[in-house]
Formats: sequence, C-alpha cells, structure tokens
Amino acid sequence: MELDPHAKAHERALIIDFGSQVTQLIARRLREAGVYCEIHPFNRVDAAFLADYGPKAVILSGGPSSVTLSESPRADETVFDLGVPVLAICYGQQTMAAQLGGKVEPSDEREFGRAEVEILAESPLFDGIWDVGGKYVVWMSHGDRVTALPDGFEVVGTSPNAPFAVAVDEARRFYSVMFHPEVVHTPDGARLLENFCKKIAGLSGDWTMAAFRDEAIEKIRNQVGDARVICGLSGGVDSSVAAVLIHEAIGEQLTCVFVDTGLMRAGEGAEVVQLFRDSYNIPLIHVEAEDLFLGELAGVDDPERKRKIIGKLFIDVFDKEASAIENAGFLAQGTLYPDVIESVSFDGGPSVTIKSHHNVGGLPERMNLKLVEPLRELFKDEVRALGRELGLPDHFVGRHPFPGPGLAIRIPGEVTKEKGDILRKADAIYLDEIRKAGLYDEIWQAFSVLLPVRTVGVMGDERTYDHVLALRAVTSTDGMTADYYPFSHDFLGACATRIINEVRGVNRVVYDVTSKPPGTIEWE
Repeated sequence: MELDPHAKAHERALIIDFGSQVTQLIARRLREAGVYCEIHPFNRVDAAFLADYGPKAVILSGGPSSVTLSESPRADETVFDLGVPVLAICYGQQTMAAQLGGKVEPSDEREFGRAEVEILAESPLFDGIWDVGGKYVVWMSHGDRVTALPDGFEVVGTSPNAPFAVAVDEARRFYSVMFHPEVVHTPDGARLLENFCKKIAGLSGDWTMAAFRDEAIEKIRNQVGDARVICGLSGGVDSSVAAVLIHEAIGEQLTCVFVDTGLMRAGEGAEVVQLFRDSYNIPLIHVEAEDLFLGELAGVDDPERKRKIIGKLFIDVFDKEASAIENAGFLAQGTLYPDVIESVSFDGGPSVTIKSHHNVGGLPERMNLKLVEPLRELFKDEVRALGRELGLPDHFVGRHPFPGPGLAIRIPGEVTKEKGDILRKADAIYLDEIRKAGLYDEIWQAFSVLLPVRTVGVMGDERTYDHVLALRAVTSTDGMTADYYPFSHDFLGACATRIINEVRGVNRVVYDVTSKPPGTIEWE
C-alpha cells in the first residue's frame, strides 16, 4: 500500500500486522482516540519504509503463527532502533521477546477467552486505569507464552496461565501484553491503547473529520484536474458520502449513475434520487432496471450465482450509461480502509476476495478509467462521521448496513417481484416498530428474511398457506462478531401482529437468535 501524502500531515502510529483476525480493531481503537494510523504487513515494513512513514509509535499485532517455528514472522530489527515507543500484543509480545533475547515456549496450559490480570507494579500504560494490586478482566487467545524476558524488561502484570501477561522496558519505552486490548471483551483495552499513544508516545490525537474533509477535497482537485468523474451510486452510505465529497471538490465535473436494481428497501430508490437531484443538485442518471435484474434472476436459487448475476448486470448497465459521458477520466468508488487492508496479504496476493458488489469490479480497466477513492483511509464509522460533517441527513448516514446484492440475499431461493414486494412491506413495518421503540441506534443491523417455506395458518374462518418471515437484529461493534438483540416478547409479538395483519402473503413470523459465530449476520 502506498503512503498517502496527506496523511503525513498528521502525527501517526504504525500497526505492523502479523495476521491476527482482529488487527483492524487496533486501528479502530486508535482512530476513535483521534490518532491517525495505518496497518501494514510485517514483511512490507523495512528500514526504508519506516524512514518514509516516520511513525511516532509502533504496535505489533497478534497473529496465528508460533514464534517457536523457524519460518514464523518477525518484525524488522529496525523497529526496535527507531527510538519510538513500541507496544506488542500477544504474538507481537512473543516475537519482540524472542528478537530481543528472551525465550518463548509452547504451553500445556493455554488461555482462550476471559482471564484476569493482576497488576504488580505501576506503569504509564495503566495510568488512571489500573491500580497496583487490582485484578482486571482481559481477553486472552494464545497457546505459546514468554518464559524468559529480554534484559531490561520487568513483569508488571500477570495472569494464571501467562506469568508475563504485561512486561515492560520503561527505559526503551517497550511495552508488551499477552492479552488483546483491542477487543471489546477487554473492557479497559481502548483506554490502555490511548494511554500508550498519548501519554507514552506523546501523540496529540489530531485526526478529525473536519481536517480529513479539507485534505480530501484538495487531494481530489489535484488528482482530477479538469476531467469528468463518474460515480456509481448504490444508494448505500459509502457511495453516497463519496459522491457528496467529490461534488464539493469539483462540482459539475461529477456525474452519478444510479442503477436501481429493484432490490432495495422500501422507498430507498426515491430517497436517493430526491437527495442527490433536489437537495445537492448533483447531476444524476437514474436507470430503472428492476425488470432486467428480476428477469435474469428468474429460476436462480443458488446464492453465489445470484451475487454474480447481479454484479455482472450492474457492470453492464453502468458501462452503457457511463460510456455516453464525454471527457470522463475517472471512476469514483466508495472503497473503505478494510477493503484496502484485506486486499494485501503477507505473500503479496489477495488475502480474501472482495466481493464485486463492494466496488465496481472490472470497470476501471474495461472503461479505461483511473480510480478516485476518497474514502480508502476510513472505517465505516468514520464514513458516517464524514457524512454528517458534509451535511448529509443523520437518518441517511446512520442507516444499518445493507448488502450489495440487496434483498436478493434476503430471499433464499428464487427471487421474484411478488416476494420482493412482500419482503419490502414487512421489513418497513419491522423497522418502523424498532424506530418507534427508540431502539434503532442500539442495533447494528436489523432486517427481515422471506423464507422459502410456506406454513398452514388460520385467518378468520379460512385456512391459509403462506410465507414464513424471519426477523433478524444483532448488536455488534465491528460486524466481525455479533449477538442477537434481546427484544422483549411483547415487542416481537406486536411486530408479528402488524406484519401478519398488514402484509398479504405472510402468516407466520419467527425471530433469529443465532450469534456470529457460529452463524453469520445475513442469511445468504
């Protein structure tokens, strides 16, 4: 990943990634504290990189490897010669200990999950948070453990199965923890990370959305010049915020293309058109393509095939409309920082496949366009904050996440217009009840699923044989893990009554109480 020159205007921390599933959470916690940071794979961080990046603090992430193996990941030795504070987490603690002369061994007694750390001595890491002699809940996930510390380190915190749970070298400002402060299961973890960045490393926390907005506008103008930019609007928060930001930068040089697939929630297509044409006066091409998408989806019940059909059709329709725009030199995408992180792995290849509906896959090459990705430094919550900074309505930027393929993956089995209309109406009632109860902002994501199951019912004096509707609502901080929202039975009963009375075609309502893992948030 290339370094953004505008980011260099800020004091910065560097997160060196060893492959942990929760490395992104470290960055989120730092950003929440106003500290700009970036994540880079361990094997791409060398002396030249560090000299260019110029971090004021370095964090070594956790990871799945074992330091006891000869080919396991290591930090570049230059990291420890920079003269800046280093915080090492879990695997990071182990590799720092091993690289500085300590010892790491496999343990017969592993720690996975909740544990208690007892504080043995004072440290600026604990300042205002943990007291000597106290015991505090943390989240562990390790098999190996440090058995001998490098010279200069002392133990300031211990747990039953990690005798060196917190070990520090105050002289060199090296700090290491065996637990994961970045996860919400370590209640004080965010404050510990803030102490490291601000009290130990001296970072002021100058990362704000107001500053980002001004810098992004300047960057867009410098990149685009007098060329035209085409933005593919999905109707979601990311592409909408990107479009408004770009329009603020270059005005009439931006044209948005909104491909209305007919797979959005009730009223969303009209809201997008009203918002961009009337409120922001942004040039907008509105393509009503419901019949085309539903025609191609007819008879298709495999979820992956549905995704591919929708992605290909979107590209075809978008390409046709965008090709008619003269002097177009750039394609705008709502790429977010997690997409950037996930596209880079330790061996240089993609670590995961980014689904085509997240970005306009294939279009830049197909249309010979360069990319404008003004949100590629931001996490989802930061995009929402930027949207508010730009004046987008709070109810719009605060909407729950919505999948790229839309309602097609909330209708397991074949997608038809009849099913879509039933689901839209039922979902609108469900969300209306959530808002009336004042619960919308407490919930990460809430939606309905129209199941490919019909059940017998009795309505009036007649027997019915209609659809089952599943309600889903989850709480989460990052979407990586989630738990179902504990609605009261009275609330669920009221929702079910309204839906069955007002939506013809549904005679049974169920509530999904599966967490993630083992389930996923969406059903397909």
